Amino acid sequence: MLFTIDVGNSHTVTGLFDGDKLIGQWRLKSDRERTADELAIRYHALFSMENIDKKTISGIVLASVVPSLETAWISFCNNYLSDYLEKPLFVVSSETTAPMIKIAIDHPDEIGADRLVNGIAAWERFKQNLIIIDFGTAITFDCVSADCEYLGGTILPGIAISLDALSSRAAKLPRIDVSSPPEKIIGRNTVQAMKSGILHGYGALVDGLCEKIGKELCPNGEEMRVIATGGMAHLIAPYAKSIDEVDSMLTIQGLYSLYHHQQ
Repeated sequence: MLFTIDVGNSHTVTGLFDGDKLIGQWRLKSDRERTADELAIRYHALFSMENIDKKTISGIVLASVVPSLETAWISFCNNYLSDYLEKPLFVVSSETTAPMIKIAIDHPDEIGADRLVNGIAAWERFKQNLIIIDFGTAITFDCVSADCEYLGGTILPGIAISLDALSSRAAKLPRIDVSSPPEKIIGRNTVQAMKSGILHGYGALVDGLCEKIGKELCPNGEEMRVIATGGMAHLIAPYAKSIDEVDSMLTIQGLYSLYHHQQ
C-alpha cells in the first residue's frame, strides 16, 4: 500500500492507497511543534481504528511546505515505517517533479511542492489549459498549459486569515462561522454582512481573477478549465461561476501519480 502525505500550513492531509483505491484519508491540524514520536502515536491510533497493519505499507510519498514538520515526518517515516518499504521515502521537490511537469518560472526552487503536485494531478485528468485554485491558509491560483508546463500564478490571503484579521483589528466585529450561507447579499446585521462579504466577496474575486488570468493563459480563446481544491473550496464554489469542479483529493491523487511515475 502507498501512504501519501501532504503537509500544509494549516492542515496535514494523508491518504492510504491499496493499489489505485483510496482506502483511508485523514485531515489533521498541522502542529509545528509535533515530534516524530508524537506522529507515531497519532498514526498508530488512526491505523488501528481502520485495522491497518503498518507492515502492509510498501511506499511513502511526502510533500511539505512546512520545513520543521517535514523534518519530523521524515524522521517518523524512517524510524517507524521504513522496514517494509519497497523504495526509499519519496520527498517531492521541484527536481523530483521535473519528469512530469515543466516549471517555467523565474525561481523553480521557490514553488511549493503542493502546487506542483496539484498541477500534475489536474493535467493528468484533463490535459488542457488549467487554473487550479487551492483554498488553504493562502489561496493560490496556479496556471498549467495544455503542454503540462507550470507557468506560475497568484497568491492572496486565505479566508481564515481574512476572518481573523477582521475580528482582531475591528473591535465590534465578532468571529463568525461561514459554513452556513447568508440570507441575502445585503446583510441586515453584522454577522450576515460579514458572511456575505466573505462568501460573495471571495466568489467575485475568484471570478474576476479567473477572467483576467484566462485572457493571459489562453490569449486566442483556447479551451480552459478551472479546478478548485483545499479545505475551503466547497464553501466558495457555489459563489464562483468560473469554478468548473471541486476536487478535495487533488493533491493526494497527484502524490499517487507522481510516486508511481518515478518507479
